[in-house]
Amino acid sequence: MSYVGPDFEPPRPPRHPLRGPLTVAVAALVPGALIGWLVWQTVGDSGGDAQASPSSTSSPWGRPTTPGASDDGKEQPGGAGGTGDSEKPGGSPSASAPAASGSLKGKVVVIDPGHNPGNFQHTSEINQQVNIGTNSKECDTTGTATNDGYTEAKFTLDVARRMRTVLEKEGATVKFTQDGDRSWGPCVDERAQIGNKADADAVVSIHADGAGAGNRGFHVILPGSVHSGAADTRPIVASSRELGERVAGSFLRVTGSAPSNYIGGGTGLDVRKDLGGLNLSTVPKVFIECGNMRDSKDAAQLTSSAWRQKAAQGISEGIVSFLHG
Repeated sequence: MSYVGPDFEPPRPPRHPLRGPLTVAVAALVPGALIGWLVWQTVGDSGGDAQASPSSTSSPWGRPTTPGASDDGKEQPGGAGGTGDSEKPGGSPSASAPAASGSLKGKVVVIDPGHNPGNFQHTSEINQQVNIGTNSKECDTTGTATNDGYTEAKFTLDVARRMRTVLEKEGATVKFTQDGDRSWGPCVDERAQIGNKADADAVVSIHADGAGAGNRGFHVILPGSVHSGAADTRPIVASSRELGERVAGSFLRVTGSAPSNYIGGGTGLDVRKDLGGLNLSTVPKVFIECGNMRDSKDAAQLTSSAWRQKAAQGISEGIVSFLHG
């Protein structure tokens, strides 16, 4: 997510990378995922630079000691854009068909497709301030878009709907915060409340970043320990980290996409205390930035229907792994 909005801050200059820390951490702890990353490096990324940052250290599958901050200056797209890939609505917006069987029977997963395709038409509504516990921020933002106009809001809905199909086959009950069924929003505080009221076993918020060209790769955002006002993440910090690590590992393995080369020091993980969607959550929750829409190489993946299916599969497998314990 690369925009000034309810859950994000202005960009910091990219750090100078080192390859060593990433190689050691990933090779030691996620060998299967490393294979996918190496294939991406040698085959799919002729000019890639997914490397670790010297300013952030890590332990098992990346435990950054220095929280990063994404470039959050997203533009307001003037329309939905598109790439020609058909995207089929996934049925009822906030709930799935009852899960009859499967390994996740009885488990509730809430998927939060970031932003809303109609937000850019409701700027006054999404600019209203909401309480995120530590302070107040805008209700929501428009999200970013590729240089060709494919919007983040369209991307997140497509991946979320694909995830719903995967997870329901596993027996989970899947609920959405929005499914393109409302003209704007919901606000970030309501998004958190939807997961809380569902007593979700896991919540994942789907996003794509809008950083500068040359910034590539995915990262998973974990809640930091916050105890202020209405926010108290202390009970969910550990479980959210486990969820995030499993999602990051599965996403890397299935998509072959490398961890971010500009946030998280090459770990694919980032800890934040300024996101209302995380601060107000009382259940395990993470965000995932699936790639950078402003980089041409990442954009080529994000606009590919086949790659989005891999993204949905990777995130879903991480959730399944987390729920199996």
